[in-house]
Amino acid sequence: MAKDKIAYVCSNCGQESSKWIGKCPNCGQWNTFKEIRIANDTGLNAARNAAMSMHHGGAASMFGGISTNGHKPQKLKDISAQDEPRINMRDEELNRVLGGGLVPGSITLLGGEPGIGKSTLTLQTILNLTDLRVLYVSGEESAHQIKLRAERLSTQPGDNIEVLCETSLEKIFENIQNIKPQLIIIDSIQTIATQSVDSGPGTISQVRECASSLLRFAKTSGIPVILIGHINKEGTIAGPKILEHIVDTVIQFEGDQHYMYRILRSMKNRFGSTSELGIYEMLQSGLRQVSNPSELLLTDDHDGLSGIAISSAIEGVRPFLVETQALVSSAAYGMPQRQATGFDQRRLNMLLAVLEKRVGFKLMQKDVFLNIAGGLRVTDLAMDLSVIAAVLSSNVDTAIETGWCMAGEVGLSGEVRPISRIEQRIAEAEKLGFGHIIIPKYNMNGFPKKKYNIEIHPVRKVEEALRCLFG
Repeated sequence: MAKDKIAYVCSNCGQESSKWIGKCPNCGQWNTFKEIRIANDTGLNAARNAAMSMHHGGAASMFGGISTNGHKPQKLKDISAQDEPRINMRDEELNRVLGGGLVPGSITLLGGEPGIGKSTLTLQTILNLTDLRVLYVSGEESAHQIKLRAERLSTQPGDNIEVLCETSLEKIFENIQNIKPQLIIIDSIQTIATQSVDSGPGTISQVRECASSLLRFAKTSGIPVILIGHINKEGTIAGPKILEHIVDTVIQFEGDQHYMYRILRSMKNRFGSTSELGIYEMLQSGLRQVSNPSELLLTDDHDGLSGIAISSAIEGVRPFLVETQALVSSAAYGMPQRQATGFDQRRLNMLLAVLEKRVGFKLMQKDVFLNIAGGLRVTDLAMDLSVIAAVLSSNVDTAIETGWCMAGEVGLSGEVRPISRIEQRIAEAEKLGFGHIIIPKYNMNGFPKKKYNIEIHPVRKVEEALRCLFG
C-alpha cells in the first residue's frame, strides 16, 4: 500500500506548501499552515462507484449530465456552446444569484456564520421543489429537528424529500445509490468524514477529501450538490477557503443577526456573474423574498435630521436606493476615529482627504462614523457622492432637503466621474417619488431626450454638487 503524502495548507486562504511556513506568502497571516494527509485514490472509489451507478441508471441523462465517454481531447470549434437547461429553484432571489438557476452537475457552496439562516434557506427552497427527488443529508441535526423546522416553514412537506442523518461519506454514497436523488444537500460539509483519512471531521484534510469525492460524483453523474459550510467572523474554521478552489459556485449568506434583512451574495460563479445580490427578510415563518428593497431600506422619518443622504446604487443588475448615514463630531481623544459599517473604510479615508484638500473643509480633528442603513454592504462606487454629502451635512449640522438623491463617483482631484446605468438609477429614483437627482455631467453626453418627471442636476465637481444641496 502506497504511503500517504503530507502537505501543508493555509487555513485562511488555502495556499499549499510542501513544508511548514510561519508566514503565508499569499495572505500574509502567521501560523496558519496546517498539516494535512493526502490519501490515496482509493478514498474516491465510493464516489466513483456511486457516480457510475447513477450514470448507468439514467439519472445523468435526465438533466443532460456531463458525459464520461473517455477523456479524449476535442477541438474547441467542435465543442457545443449551448447552455444546459438549469434547474428552477422556485426562488427568484436565489435564481438571480446563481445566474439563472442551478446548473446540473455543479457543486455549490453556501457559506455563512452559524445561526444566520443557511439551513432555513436551503430547507425552504427544497420544500418548493415538489417535482425533484431531494436527498437532505444532515450531520448536525436530528430528523425530528428537521421535521419541526419544515412544519414551521410549510404546512404540508412533500413526499419527495429524503432525510438522512449521517456523517460517514461511504454510507452517504451507499444511500445515494439506493435512493437515486436528483439533488443532494450536505448540511454541513464540516461534519462529514471519510475512512480514507485518519483525522477528525472538520479538519482541513477531511473537508478537502470529502469535497473532492463529492465533486467527482457531481461531475460524472450530472447531479447537482449543494454544500453548506460554516465560517466564523475571523474565518479561521477549516473549510470554506479550501472549498473555494474546489466548488463551482460560492454564495455567501450574510447579515447582522440584530437586523431583519439577510443578503445572499455570489462570491464565485463559473456559470454566471459574481455581482448579483439577493435580499431576504427574516420572519417567524421563514425567509421572505424582498422584490423591491428600496422601499424597505429608506426610512421616512429623517426629515430635518442632518447627516443623511440618499444614493441610487446598483448591485448586479438591480438598482435600489440606499440611505447613507454619517456622524461627524469633535475628537474626544487625541487620535480622531474613522469607522465605516457597510462601506470600504479605506475609500472613506480617501473621500475625507478629498473634502479637506479640494473643498476646504477641515476634518483632521473630527471623528467620522459612516453607516449604510439596513445592514447592507455596498460596493458601488456611485456611493461616493452620497458619502461626501452625508459627512458634510453632519459637519455643518444642516439637513439635506427631502426629495433629493444622488449618484456619482468622486476622483482624487474632486471631479465627479461618470457612472454606469444612469437611466436605471434615474428611473428608480423617479419611481419612488424623488424630485431631484444629482448625476455626473459626463453622463449627459448622448443622454436620451426622454423627459423625466424628476429634475436632473448634472455636476462636474464636488463643489457644484454641494452647492446644489446646501446653496
